[in-house]
Amino acid sequence: MKGRILIINPGSTSTKIGFYEDGQSKFDINLTHSAEEIAKYESVMHQGDMRKEAIVKFLSENGVELDSIDLIMARGGLITPIQTGVYQVTEEMREALIAGRDGVHACNLSALIADDMASDINKMREAKGMEGTCKAYIADAPTSDDMLPELKLSGHPAFQRRPAFHTLNSRAMVRRYARSVGKTNKDVTVIVAHMGGGTSVSLHRNGYVIDVNDALGGDGPMSPERAGSVPAFPLVEMCFSGKYTKAEIKKMLVGKGGAVGHLGTNDFRDVENGAVAGDPAYVEFLKAYCVSVAKYIGAMATVVSGKVDAIILTGGIAYGKPITQPITEMVQFIAPVEVYPGENELESLAENGYGVLAGEFEVKTYSNKF
Repeated sequence: MKGRILIINPGSTSTKIGFYEDGQSKFDINLTHSAEEIAKYESVMHQGDMRKEAIVKFLSENGVELDSIDLIMARGGLITPIQTGVYQVTEEMREALIAGRDGVHACNLSALIADDMASDINKMREAKGMEGTCKAYIADAPTSDDMLPELKLSGHPAFQRRPAFHTLNSRAMVRRYARSVGKTNKDVTVIVAHMGGGTSVSLHRNGYVIDVNDALGGDGPMSPERAGSVPAFPLVEMCFSGKYTKAEIKKMLVGKGGAVGHLGTNDFRDVENGAVAGDPAYVEFLKAYCVSVAKYIGAMATVVSGKVDAIILTGGIAYGKPITQPITEMVQFIAPVEVYPGENELESLAENGYGVLAGEFEVKTYSNKF
């Protein structure tokens, strides 16, 4: 694999970057932004120049010539309509991200920063008479939608199911599994349970993600901070009780749900340690979490009549054997289980970037008309 690739992945208070040369990681680092620095900006969408300057400064201090970068891969933002895959950043995509039509998050900055940097790099290259242009791309945005039409329907037309999941890492882990058995992601049917701050369970068939829960919108298994699917009638009663604001109830579902709501922690290492120590509350919650993930894996298997090649457990929580082992025991009757722990976001973006440079990955064009 030839070429130099810069990876950009912004978070709420930091910007993670990686630099790859000829397929090898040279560094990955979190550039933190102080609370004082963040407070200067009315919205996260106004932080683009500040974060870009931090990236350029770090690269310069570490001997990376900007005009040597061949391609920039950015984390996909909250943007629809879009299918899974690699997209070049275009003006139409920029407009959608800036407008925040599908939500505002730091990840929306990623493509904008990448595109601005690619433009700067091309001006440098042109001034020096260098060949080739640097382009900016995103890959597997978290709101990517390959779902089958019948799987978007819920029990009422007012509530359509929608995807929001760990698209980037989930698809990369399917490709990893496929390579291990001498196939491509288009040749296998795999269920992926990504267990991190949110928990998503996705069904991959022939290179598409045909079913998945909305891991950010109150659908699916519980997680460290998210409640997942909850009983509807008690939720309705709570909404009209007059005791809580809309924001407070949303926070119960995303932010103060899951382990935070039950145990007061969002660190699953605390959950594991408490369960191993025999604390009844921790033991019960750990069992409930594992069952909630396993049940969704089983549900996904029914969509393809149980014809599943593999089940993958991934994400930061997948490092914990007290979690992966019971889930494996519950679902291994469906298909063999592979454990690929970690988030792997920078590595996954780099893989997509080298696929583009090698001409192996199709580059799609974003359009507001899906």
